[in-house]
Amino acid sequence: MDQENEFSLEDIHAAMFAQLVMMFTSATLQHLGKLVNPASNKAEVNLEAAQASIDMLDMLETKTRGNLKPDEDRMLKESLTQLKLNYVETQQAAGVPPPSAPAASAKPEAPVSPAPAPAAGDIKTPPADEEKQPRFHKKY
Repeated sequence: MDQENEFSLEDIHAAMFAQLVMMFTSATLQHLGKLVNPASNKAEVNLEAAQASIDMLDMLETKTRGNLKPDEDRMLKESLTQLKLNYVETQQAAGVPPPSAPAASAKPEAPVSPAPAPAAGDIKTPPADEEKQPRFHKKY
């Protein structure tokens, strides 16, 4: 007797979602030097790549909020929590200062005079002294 395994589209999507989360989790752990890079056969640390992978999972969590099953939501949140903790641990081990603490060799900035007030109808732009940060990269 030939039995066919039939999966619903919902089951397939649930498996694909879990696979996507695990793919980014594995990539992040590899970038944090927690897993060996199969190409080089070495554990290598690349904090920027790890941060990009975590940012992708953060975006996925934001975009899917309220649309996941409880077990999918829990898996995503637990993965993000573990990855962010590992990121901070790796960052500290590498001696990289947190973003809020200036580097010891950084020179203090000279005071900046206030920008002139914009004329009526002008487009408001952020003050020149605000730091320019990449839009999607956060420091954990």
